[in-house]
Amino acid sequence: MQPAGTALELALALLARVREEAEARDLSLATAVVDSSGHILASQRMDDAALGAMRLAVGKAFTAVSWATPTAEFTRSSQPGGDDWGWNTTDSRIVLFAGGLPLLVDGELLGGIGASGGTAVEDELCLASAARAIGFDWRIGRTGDVS
Repeated sequence: MQPAGTALELALALLARVREEAEARDLSLATAVVDSSGHILASQRMDDAALGAMRLAVGKAFTAVSWATPTAEFTRSSQPGGDDWGWNTTDSRIVLFAGGLPLLVDGELLGGIGASGGTAVEDELCLASAARAIGFDWRIGRTGDVS
């Protein structure tokens, strides 16, 4: 399935799906959708989401689109001694926690989405469910494997 609609329509549809998934899991998330250049298209902060959650959500979306990679992929490599240790200090927008996914269609990077407010795994699961429902993938060359 290929998503249909303008960039803003798709971003708003993603936010609605994330909100539904978060409510079903009794979570209060902040969520941001960015375009392929990392600019915010749309965002939302659910009631009771932590004040700092939006900044993390935007950072996760930016990080995911900047490297066309789920942010969870950087968790291990960015630890002391890892290949990516310290690179997050080069740009204050980079966030290395799970909860950021690139948005791909047929291998083409269209944007990114990030969420914060649950555990990193809960954030990512809500995003994956929403992205899958709209017709996005988050892995180049294969269907996203986040459950």
